[in-house]
Amino acid sequence: MKFRLLFLFICIIRLSISIAAERPNILWITSEDNGADLGAYGSKYAHTPALDALAKQSSIYTQAFATAGVCAPARSTIITGMYPPALGSQHMRSRATLPKGIKFYSHYLRAAGYYCTNNSKKDYNLVEPPGAWDESGRKAHWENAPDGKPFFAIFNHTISHESKIRLREKSFPHHVIKDAPVPPYHPDIPETKRDWAQYHANITKLDAIVGENLKELERAGLADDTIVFYYGDHGSGMPRHKRWLWDSGIHIPLLVRVPEKWKNFREVTPGKMTDRLVSFVDLGPTALSLAGIDPPKHMHGKAFLGKFSDGPRQYIHAFRGRMDERYDMVRAVRDDRYKYIRNYNPHQIYGQFIAYMFQTDTTRIWKEMFDQGKLNEVQSAFWKTKPAIEFYDTKNDPHEVNNLALSKGHAEHRDRLAGELNRWQFEIGDLGFLPEGEMHERCGDLTPYELGRDKKKYPLAKIKAAAEKATTATSSSLDELRSMMKDKDSAIRYWGATGCIILGKGAAPAKSDLVALCKDSSADVRSAASQALFMMGEVKIAESTLEAILSEKNPFSRLRAMNVLDYMDESARDAVARIAEVGDPVSIGAYGENYIGNVIRKAAADLGIAQKKKGRKK
Repeated sequence: MKFRLLFLFICIIRLSISIAAERPNILWITSEDNGADLGAYGSKYAHTPALDALAKQSSIYTQAFATAGVCAPARSTIITGMYPPALGSQHMRSRATLPKGIKFYSHYLRAAGYYCTNNSKKDYNLVEPPGAWDESGRKAHWENAPDGKPFFAIFNHTISHESKIRLREKSFPHHVIKDAPVPPYHPDIPETKRDWAQYHANITKLDAIVGENLKELERAGLADDTIVFYYGDHGSGMPRHKRWLWDSGIHIPLLVRVPEKWKNFREVTPGKMTDRLVSFVDLGPTALSLAGIDPPKHMHGKAFLGKFSDGPRQYIHAFRGRMDERYDMVRAVRDDRYKYIRNYNPHQIYGQFIAYMFQTDTTRIWKEMFDQGKLNEVQSAFWKTKPAIEFYDTKNDPHEVNNLALSKGHAEHRDRLAGELNRWQFEIGDLGFLPEGEMHERCGDLTPYELGRDKKKYPLAKIKAAAEKATTATSSSLDELRSMMKDKDSAIRYWGATGCIILGKGAAPAKSDLVALCKDSSADVRSAASQALFMMGEVKIAESTLEAILSEKNPFSRLRAMNVLDYMDESARDAVARIAEVGDPVSIGAYGENYIGNVIRKAAADLGIAQKKKGRKK
């Protein structure tokens, strides 16, 4: 009797699996802060047996890219199938709200009958609409799917995260520290080699975890019914990788295993490489397409597999906004060979101090060696200001250290990619041309996405033109900048003042205009004007203007003002001392990050000012 009941139970289980398998299960295995540093991608130093075995059963995508070099904005892209600069979620740990009608891809999967689980990180840079997941958390698992339901499941692994590079293991079973490969822009010293060895050792640990994920699927008898994706969320956690738009920051591993019963969905024969360009913005539409769902038209991405797969894309696009406590604005476009990068804050160095990033030994020692004059030109570049335009031939220069922006022989490709970037920015309604604080203030009752489509509240063409002029300003541009600083639109005034920062002392004839802007209605305009005035020697007016902003309501405008005070260094000692006395406890990030406090602490430490723990009362 017991045998008959057991037999009946097994039959029921098999029947439920068969019903579910009428549509494929989909499993996404993701890892944090690791590039394509796997044996399957040609790394001789890697030890990744499980992932290499998976690669032999998968399509190996050699040209897959994150849209940002850091987790939260990249995840914002994936979950919506849309570019964050269109949603207002381009800044690290922001909390933008989506308009009605725009949902996460998981909403569409659930509506189509999929059981959707997320284990466990969200970090979407967005206010999550209700009903995104059947389960989300550390215990979420596909095994909880009801009988007869296909599943979509995510397992996100953190062992390869930037923070894990800071482990102090002295030796590794599969990696010799002295043999660790070091890219040409990092100093080739024992400390850097140790960090790189630790990074690779962490990927080996990740590899074992992925292997267990796959074995679990096999033990359940579901491997033949499940399409498996493995990908990293952006480049490695090493400096000049994570957070930046060079390939070191956005090139990712992507393996897709499609079982035999779904072989019509395959890109190439298992174990073969494909150079098809894939962007993170394509992942959501592809999941929907594999589930038989036509991706909604508002999604920017293109399905690259499944019933609704689209043709190959010609370009991928990437962006950088605020990274933790530091502001920046960078946009990039890439085809299968060339990369165009547009820096809209060329007056800032690449390696701005970010408290979290400087916890890594390589970062600290690299900067110390720069200050001591011990680096070559390639290694020093990271600690210097940027050009407005970068252009790279990634085939001949995979490390992207030879900027060809001024090369006449590459002008055609440079201009083609510049044109594509311009087209894309208008297509998505790029909100990055508004300072973060101003973007939120302009929204009013609108979501950022809706603001980006309101030509009255956000005249993109005019503001973008101002930004282009300001960030390539020369002495002959000063009259235009002065005119911009008198414009009725505060964003135009902001870019006019930013152009004066770029000109430095060369903008001295505009001093009276900048002084007038220190009483502007926009705090971000006042911050930009203050920085320009400081560079002309007008320390007191800059200091008092910025300190006043620190008492205002908008936390993003306060953060920008504190960044300028930090830039002023010794000149702002008195203001920093007063600010350090009371602090700023207001969190900005989705996880309670006190970014303003980070800058206050850094500025105070640089000046030898003791900071009390007591925070500012609001």
